Amino acid sequence: MMPLDEKVDLTNCDREPIHIPGSIQPHGCLIVCDNAMRTVLRYSENCEAFLGIAGDLTGRQTEEIFGNTAVHDLRNALTVTANSNRAALLPNVRMGNGRAYDVAIHRYKSVTIIELETATDEAQPLHTAQLMIDRIREADNVDSLISRTSRLIKAMLGYDRVMIYRFEQDGAGKVISEAKQPALESFLGQYFPASDIPQQARALYLKNTLRIISNTEGETVPVIPRLDASGEHLDLSYAHLRSVSPIHLEYLRNMGVSASMSISIIVEGELWGLIACHHYSPRILPMPVRIAAEMFGEFFSLHLQALKQQKKLMTAQDAHAALDRFLRLATHQTNIEELLADNLHDFKTLMPCDGVGLLMNDNWYSVGSTPPDTAIPHIGRLLHSVAEGKVWATHALFNHLPEAEEYSGVTAGLMAVSLSQVKNDYLLFFRKELIQTLNWGGNPEKSYQTGPMGDRLTPRKSFAIWKETVHKQAQPWTDEDRQIAEAARVALVEVAFRHSELMADERAQAEVRQRMLNEELNHRVKNVLAIIKSLVGNPTQEGRTLQEYVTALKGRIQALSFAHDQVVRGEGGGMLKDLLEAELSPHRSPETVIALDGPAVVLDSRAFSVMALVLHELATNAAKYGALAHAGGELSVSWRLNERRDVVLDWQEKARTRITPPAKTGFGTALISRSVPYDLGGKSRIDYLPHGLEAQILIPARHASVSVVETTNDTQIGGKVDFASYSPEEKLNVFLVEDQMLIAMDVEYMLEQHGITDIETATSSAMALEKLKTAKPDVAILDINLGTDTSIPVAYELLRREIPFMFATGYADGIMVPGELAHVPVIRKPYDEDSLLSSIGKLVGKKVEA
Repeated sequence: MMPLDEKVDLTNCDREPIHIPGSIQPHGCLIVCDNAMRTVLRYSENCEAFLGIAGDLTGRQTEEIFGNTAVHDLRNALTVTANSNRAALLPNVRMGNGRAYDVAIHRYKSVTIIELETATDEAQPLHTAQLMIDRIREADNVDSLISRTSRLIKAMLGYDRVMIYRFEQDGAGKVISEAKQPALESFLGQYFPASDIPQQARALYLKNTLRIISNTEGETVPVIPRLDASGEHLDLSYAHLRSVSPIHLEYLRNMGVSASMSISIIVEGELWGLIACHHYSPRILPMPVRIAAEMFGEFFSLHLQALKQQKKLMTAQDAHAALDRFLRLATHQTNIEELLADNLHDFKTLMPCDGVGLLMNDNWYSVGSTPPDTAIPHIGRLLHSVAEGKVWATHALFNHLPEAEEYSGVTAGLMAVSLSQVKNDYLLFFRKELIQTLNWGGNPEKSYQTGPMGDRLTPRKSFAIWKETVHKQAQPWTDEDRQIAEAARVALVEVAFRHSELMADERAQAEVRQRMLNEELNHRVKNVLAIIKSLVGNPTQEGRTLQEYVTALKGRIQALSFAHDQVVRGEGGGMLKDLLEAELSPHRSPETVIALDGPAVVLDSRAFSVMALVLHELATNAAKYGALAHAGGELSVSWRLNERRDVVLDWQEKARTRITPPAKTGFGTALISRSVPYDLGGKSRIDYLPHGLEAQILIPARHASVSVVETTNDTQIGGKVDFASYSPEEKLNVFLVEDQMLIAMDVEYMLEQHGITDIETATSSAMALEKLKTAKPDVAILDINLGTDTSIPVAYELLRREIPFMFATGYADGIMVPGELAHVPVIRKPYDEDSLLSSIGKLVGKKVEA
């Protein structure tokens, strides 16, 4: 026991060793045996009166005390008991002395404890338990179950008062249901302080779910010896006859109670409350009835837990339905802050509250009754220190934030849902002050005075109602409220993470798109520059002046400009008729006839660019030398779709004077005859007839449809170029893979200028691989990007045949080159003559002479 000179404080009762009182209640006797139940180790002082066996029982054999048959039955009961700590209850066991007893037996801490009470003729416990359980089985909600139970136990067990006593969050108890004799005052709705049931008593209620006190005035019976040979007390935590703390007996006597019974209500492993039975005269509840009461108590706890879970589930389903509606909205929103702010009214329906607020990115939004805006930074700092990224709640905010007392009238309770582990973002639920009067069962403040156990805290001597008015507190948040808040937290964090992932993914995709657009733009610009370079570099025909050359060049560049504008504006292409109108409109006059006829054909960007140059050359030629050069000339341009849906364009001129065919094929004629087959895979034919030029151009169906409406020119080898251009005196076969005809012509011209005339060209990888079956080039130049194709398969074939080659590209360095081809030199577009020849020199192995 505690030393009497220990300082008196509020924890004294909590340290009273009530599990080792050293005595039992007088309505039974107790014998303690060894673990094997052979020898008596201890016994209660009243064994002689109960069993009729005189003298010291210590060391005597159990068969001598109980008889062989009874010992056999008791050992069997111990063997089949699932939980050895919980007592096996055996009504009406006949002992060797010929008397019948109700026996409780259990093993605990290496000893066997046997409790005996005089047997009664009570009804069978299973039948009684069944009758009681059937009365509450149909209760479909917590309130109905609790109300039925108090009335049922009073009727079945006969106690004067039955209360269901629920523990609040602060440990205090509240009587939530009561059935009593009419003459008794009511305790319904009254609160009892947490100190009325000390912690060690609550722990015993979890271990031993049924507690009987037969007489608060009765004398206790000591256990002999009080200490064993090792100086240890006998632990009676699971014993039915364990004597009661004098403090608790005094407490009950102050209430006028002479006998009591309590049944523990255990929900999810925690002590939820008690079924407390009071009687105002001594009363011994027979063991068969106690068995029924204990069975009923366990069913009640399970049924209560099931109903609470059902209520939680229904509440959670309603909350999840609301959250699901929010999540559906979230799929169409990219701004999580704006989404939450716009839906605060919906969050207000998740649980009982008076206001909702959102603190996010240092911005504040609110609906309903919330603290003043000036208080939000203080609340934010508090939450930063206590929330820890989870749900945190208080029903008395001023206890944590003293300045909250100023606005407790509008906000007294707070529940915070953390939206981030790293940022101070919170969804906040608020409750107003709930001014309430608590009816305490007497003044909850215990007094210091000398009691039966010495100078210590003693129980209250009066249980008249003592009223306390509570201010600055809100209705406490329930477990259901916290579960809903946690569900909201999980859902909102998921939304936040999802939006964060989407934003990160969108940024990554945008970066990829931007990079691809930049590369595509770079490629297109370089191709355009290569085409312009070939146009500029083309020599003038004999007899043409510089002015005529410049004029022709301007016209061709203008045609490219128009084609580019149309491609951009037309989302990748344009109308064939619009292109014809644009090219022929400068040449229309009253003296000539121009007729256009054909379906509404749309050309893709590739065909549009090619046809812009081709039609420009045809129109310019007709205006200078053909049907449009003199009055009375006629030009007919018609186009149709053949059976393969290819576009067939016929250009027919009828001049008034005889036309002389050109003596030499110029650049314009070469462009017309070669660009369509080369660039588009189509066909073109030009005939110079006496009455004028006739041409037929076939554009493959894949390029057309009917409308229903800082660059480096060095090879990528690093360091200085230390190989010279190849000598023209040595024969060299060059294999060129290039899908742009003008660029290919430009390369051919460069090579021819240096005496390299043996040049084989291909416009696709398939064509190149086919030609390589018979061709044996000395060196190859491969354009990496061939429209929808690449030259990588050709590179592997050249690598297999050990033919040196280089890549050419308008993209960034090596963007499309596989790792195993990283050693291959890369030359940039547009081609530089010196770099091209130097690269060829390096590949064929001609070193610079010192």
